[in-house]
Amino acid sequence: MTSKESKKNKSSVTTIIIRIVAIILLLVGLVLIFNKQIRNHIVQQNQSKALSSLTVKKVEQNQKKKGMFDFDKVKEIDFAQVTRTQVKNTSDAIGALAIPNVNMYLPIMLGLSDSAMATGGGTMRADQQMGKGNYALAGHYMTAKGVLFSPLEDSKKGQLVYLTDLKKIYIYKIYMKKKVSPYAVWLVDNTKKPIVTLITCADGGVDRWAVRGNLIKTEKASNKNLQVFKLK
Repeated sequence: MTSKESKKNKSSVTTIIIRIVAIILLLVGLVLIFNKQIRNHIVQQNQSKALSSLTVKKVEQNQKKKGMFDFDKVKEIDFAQVTRTQVKNTSDAIGALAIPNVNMYLPIMLGLSDSAMATGGGTMRADQQMGKGNYALAGHYMTAKGVLFSPLEDSKKGQLVYLTDLKKIYIYKIYMKKKVSPYAVWLVDNTKKPIVTLITCADGGVDRWAVRGNLIKTEKASNKNLQVFKLK
């Protein structure tokens, strides 16, 4: 090989390397620019997948598992977290939540793990039972409407909250909506009265939205009344 040919080959390799690096940098740039949009899209996929795969058998199996209920370990949702959730698919759905007036349809997840919180609303105590005492759920507030607990901001007193374990449907009527301190842990405490408590961030995480509803009706689940949850 002549010196001229050698230089030409080296030049070609260098050009290829520069192009590959440029493509990688372009892809990284696009991910950074559209980080939130991609994250929100993945979360919506997580929600839909968990809802559409719900069965009575899966709910029963997941209810027997051990959830994570350490509030201090709950992190702000990020791109890496939702990506891991989609890849590993470790979320444990134990039911579904619907507030039709604000277009809120989510899986109810066991505990407050990263995967649970990147998929739906997480139960806040290990002893919770639908239709009994205080059924408390926490969820991330997202800037995109319709994702996780962001629609809760638009909820109003008098609107209905539906919960189901696919065996029964529990219908609650909202009687309280207010901003509270992040340290208002009393909202998680159990109660004698059957209520639902929904909590998410407000004011960029400075405060929390707290929504509560009284149980007004319990129905046996059927294909017809389960349609309110948009499971399929």
